[in-house]
Amino acid sequence: MAGTLDRHFFVASDVTPDRIRPVPEEGPKDFGSRLRQERERRGIPLREIAKATKISVSSLEALERNQVSRLPGGVFTRAFVRSYAVQIGLDPDRTMREFLDAFPEVQRPETADSIGHDVAVQRWSGWRMLLGAVILLALIAVKFYFW
Repeated sequence: MAGTLDRHFFVASDVTPDRIRPVPEEGPKDFGSRLRQERERRGIPLREIAKATKISVSSLEALERNQVSRLPGGVFTRAFVRSYAVQIGLDPDRTMREFLDAFPEVQRPETADSIGHDVAVQRWSGWRMLLGAVILLALIAVKFYFW
């Protein structure tokens, strides 16, 4: 049994490590179905989760149907998964790992390399703005000088 724990959600009534227990193996195998089954088992309507998390019902339905392409992507999708997990009493960290395992195409958190690239692009944009401002000021000065 201990070897199978990595493949399953952990349920926590108060989301504390001392109360975590595995979900039985007879449940659905895909990520969204497991979320939906756990929500239904606890009798929590989607509208209640939507109200508490400020996530639309259609986005929550997409999550339960494994339609990640309908979700906003990036950090927002990860926040949706974590918020949903908390609302139905699942361990959010464990649920997030399950989600990323089920959907590897979902962008993982940015790496230092991609952040460095973005900073370089921002610097270049800053230099362009500075150059544009200097040219504009030079044109204004020339206009006032010859006017």
